[in-house]
Amino acid sequence: MSSLAGKTLFITGASRGIGLAIALRAAKDGAKVAIAAKTSDPHPSLPGTIHTAAREIEAAGGQALPLLVDIRNDEQVAAAVAKTVETFGGIDILVNNASAIMLTGTLQTPLKRWDLMHQVNARGTFSCSQACIPHLLKADNGHILNISPPLNMNPMWFKNHVAYTMAKYGMSMCVLGMAAEFAGKLGVNALWPRTAIATAAVKNLLGGDNAMRQCRTVEIMADAAYAVLTQPKRECNGNFFIDEDLLRSTGVTDFAPYAVDPTLEPVKDFFLD
Repeated sequence: MSSLAGKTLFITGASRGIGLAIALRAAKDGAKVAIAAKTSDPHPSLPGTIHTAAREIEAAGGQALPLLVDIRNDEQVAAAVAKTVETFGGIDILVNNASAIMLTGTLQTPLKRWDLMHQVNARGTFSCSQACIPHLLKADNGHILNISPPLNMNPMWFKNHVAYTMAKYGMSMCVLGMAAEFAGKLGVNALWPRTAIATAAVKNLLGGDNAMRQCRTVEIMADAAYAVLTQPKRECNGNFFIDEDLLRSTGVTDFAPYAVDPTLEPVKDFFLD
């Protein structure tokens, strides 16, 4: 495989950030993208909606289907998957990108936020996978890609935000289990950034504009995702890829173009010792 031309991608959280970047990279090949996200009207502090994303995808050369979906709602997930299949004829790729984050300790984490993170990250990933897999199994080169980290049992990654870590690792455990369950039938992998990525989460939760300057752009994750999703499913399964390492393996040596501010060293992301 060397192209996503004609492929249908179902991407959660694709109205902005990494999800939208992956969609736009696929759109350059003429891919069809179902944008499964819950922002239909402009948000006061977050960029993008399913409709603005659709326009960007179409401008980049792809086809877009904006779908208002809260992945915590099983009926909405099922309806969105059915609409995608009806519109585009099937689903080739699922990207589980949608995620909720709150970096707080045990005593500072309201149970409502614990529920939100687990419902979106772990349960939402499982739900979307369960709904898409029957269609992915019919595809020539079916893939699931979860934007989640390698499983790392170093207590350092649990002690300050155990609820978030548990929820995010739930996405990674879906990779671990489903890659084995569907080996030879699907490619099921995870992708995680080596450094912080310039997204709304970084700006709003981790330090504003100064933190953003020490990030890489979303395009590095899009290029790395593309490198995964264009591989044969039988040869690419059960991996926990790191964006920089993966791109180096494809021959990329200069990562300066991905830097928000090339004069600064990007900060390392979570879960990587």
